Amino acid sequence: MNWNVIEGDWKQFRGRAKEFWGRLTDQQLDIIAGKRDRLAGKIQELYGVTQDEAEKQIRVFEERYAAPRQRKVAADR
Repeated sequence: MNWNVIEGDWKQFRGRAKEFWGRLTDQQLDIIAGKRDRLAGKIQELYGVTQDEAEKQIRVFEERYAAPRQRKVAADR
């Protein structure tokens, strides 16, 4: 999975991120700005999880939301 898809289209993905991690505020999502390391840190802070758990959650998010989009873009080429 390539996080660049999410980072590049962060405005599209931020609503889904807010649904996925309900404790994230709009202001926090603005600060995260699609940066994976910032998102991981904020997940750790808000949910009290380890870095490994935060990364695991991010991988699930990627697979759920970015993977279908990447397959569609590839098919459109």
